[in-house]
Amino acid sequence: MQEISTKPYLLRALYEWCTDNGYTPHIAVRVDNQTRVPRQFVRDNEIVLNISFEATSQLQMGNEWIEFSARFSGKSHKIEVPIANILAIYARENGQGMAFPVESAGGEAQDSGTDAELADEAESTVVPVSVAPRAVETSSPADAAKAESATDGPQPDDDGSKGGGRARLKIVK
Repeated sequence: MQEISTKPYLLRALYEWCTDNGYTPHIAVRVDNQTRVPRQFVRDNEIVLNISFEATSQLQMGNEWIEFSARFSGKSHKIEVPIANILAIYARENGQGMAFPVESAGGEAQDSGTDAELADEAESTVVPVSVAPRAVETSSPADAAKAESATDGPQPDDDGSKGGGRARLKIVK
């Protein structure tokens, strides 16, 4: 019998920790052909989702998938995220949470507005990775603005653009 990953248990535990402390749990997700999200909100094949009780309906956090309904621009969407595609879970208010290695590579994302069957999509190979998750902190856009104003001007992001406004994950050992 194959051992079940610890990742879904850690996700559920951190979700519970966030809600018990009055924080808003968010997940960062790598979007591929198995991920069902509204495509117009995906940036660089990633999306951040608020999974709080107030933002979701019928939230189910299983061992293989996180599924729920949520409203985007007033329209309800069915969201389906494979556990393997979760990059991080964290509290919006203080950035405390955990980052995970991504275990699989896939193709393009599926829009939650389509009725296409997941079985008809291109298959991807899932290769289990045995790497321990790391705790993370995020910096808010306000913190980024403070840091940017303390320098001589906007600093380029990792990709060379002069971005800002997007939360960054910081590895804490």
